[in-house]
Amino acid sequence: MIRRRFPWLSCLVVVTGAVLTVVPFLDMVMTSFKGPGESGRLPYRFLPKAFDLSNYRAAIDQLDLPVLFRNSVIATTVITASVLCTSSLAGYALAKLRFPGRNFLFRLVLSTMMFPPFLFLIPHFLILVHWPLAGGNNLLGRGGAGLTVSIAALVMPFLVNNFGIFLTRQFMVSIPDDVLDAARVDGAGEFTVWWRIVLPQTMPVMVTLGLLTFVDAWNEYIWSLLVATANPNLMTLPVGIQLLQDYVDPASTLPIVMAGLVLSILPVLILFVLLQKYYIRGVVLSGLK
Repeated sequence: MIRRRFPWLSCLVVVTGAVLTVVPFLDMVMTSFKGPGESGRLPYRFLPKAFDLSNYRAAIDQLDLPVLFRNSVIATTVITASVLCTSSLAGYALAKLRFPGRNFLFRLVLSTMMFPPFLFLIPHFLILVHWPLAGGNNLLGRGGAGLTVSIAALVMPFLVNNFGIFLTRQFMVSIPDDVLDAARVDGAGEFTVWWRIVLPQTMPVMVTLGLLTFVDAWNEYIWSLLVATANPNLMTLPVGIQLLQDYVDPASTLPIVMAGLVLSILPVLILFVLLQKYYIRGVVLSGLK
């Protein structure tokens, strides 16, 4: 009713939200080109006096950006691939296979979504520390550092995602069982049915889940910081940028930090632009299902 009487109101809300979202990002980009002392000067200037790339060169040198990028890319790629695989397989099993305890398992997955992720930080870290026969540990998981000194520490707690299982299961429930039964009658096994029939139909949702997982894994900070305390060589981009901001003069390093943030955002931004139409389609279809 309000939208019909005041059609301009919805446009105003959308434009206001877009401005509040875009302006901070543009300010970050503009600050990355500013010279020393220019970012903290009053009155505030949105545009830099000269667009200089020296902050980007300084970010690459001071942050050891190639190492941070390598760790972030490896961890994010492994996590995203694992979440997509495990979520689609578990979602298919919970949606289309008949076995005792299926509903109980699904409710169990839903119940784990109620707990905050921070609750599992210490248990996950202790499990990795006492991992048998890894990092100098004996068969009982004692005597060494376990998996905390390897790249596996960055990915192990995130290989399975309860939200991903829920999302794919809810979408796969809507796929007609007659199509799957016809494939089984023709001699297709369950893996073939999942790979050739179910998975192509769930591709928009899989792209949506992949993008969400990629962004979460790329921006992961708390767990990466905990792992970096055990092995600084495993430091990722968010941790490195935050440490640079904490231990160096903020007035002189703010443009360098912003340059590092711009570089860290570029992979996510490029991926989203390339997969935007699939992401929007996946969100719409998930809502309809």
